[in-house]
Amino acid sequence: MFTGLSAFPLTPLQNDAVDEAAFIGLIERLTEAKVDSITALGSTGSYAYLNTSERRRVAELAVEHAGGTPVFVGIGALRTSDVLTNAANAEEAGVSGLLLAPMTYQPLTDDDVFKLFRTVTEQSPLAVIVYDNPGTTHFTFSTELYGRIAALPRIASIKIPGVPADPEQARARVQEIRDVVPANVTIGVSGDAKAAAGLAAGCDAWYSVIGGTLPALALQITRAAQEGRFSDALVESGRLDPLWQLFVECGGSLRVVAAIAEHLNLAPRACLPLPIQGLTPDQRKRVGEVTDALGLGG
Repeated sequence: MFTGLSAFPLTPLQNDAVDEAAFIGLIERLTEAKVDSITALGSTGSYAYLNTSERRRVAELAVEHAGGTPVFVGIGALRTSDVLTNAANAEEAGVSGLLLAPMTYQPLTDDDVFKLFRTVTEQSPLAVIVYDNPGTTHFTFSTELYGRIAALPRIASIKIPGVPADPEQARARVQEIRDVVPANVTIGVSGDAKAAAGLAAGCDAWYSVIGGTLPALALQITRAAQEGRFSDALVESGRLDPLWQLFVECGGSLRVVAAIAEHLNLAPRACLPLPIQGLTPDQRKRVGEVTDALGLGG
């Protein structure tokens, strides 16, 4: 389950409540596209802004409408007790795996994070994806910590940040991680602009922001890489440079993907949780122009 394209959908909000119809539409869109898995309540799914009850409901809806596609659910929270509640609710909803990020207000140590993962793997029977996203969590995993955590039972995959731009350095980085984790633990790349490079460097999966809204696009890159057509994957990723540049210009992928979903009428206007304001009118216009010019509406 922890290979190929794992699509991270938005959790659209309207009037400060989860827009269930819009969320179901996104899940069904992913199922119809035949993504390899769906990861609800990732950073793209705004998990950190939702309470326990909202997250339980989102997990239920994702499984109900996934049509048999494996569903993973983010369970990260500031307190371990809340993490365990989220894990139990996700298990009851019927998910296939858990995505765990070490959320923090006070700085965390490596031992703090290791013991968090150990506690979850001791108390939940579900497979766990290690979520390394220092841009949102403000915690950076060392390679050594990858190895310590990956040795725990039920650790299934590690979601790493984007790989270096140089192909040889990218391959070396992926191999460095492989050298410290068990063979059964997959390595998944994130950072969409570097996904093709990560797959070419030997990553097993792409944990994809854009795949949650534009699955056909992400699948084209993923399938090319899986078939060994790495040059085709890199060319297609290069064609999308205007999109990747928007991620940089607009302060990250979340606001851009939300604007794309709104432009395509897949989510209501202002679908992000406050205080996140979304993009300015000028930025929204630019996103719409890029979306249309690249033919991203399919």
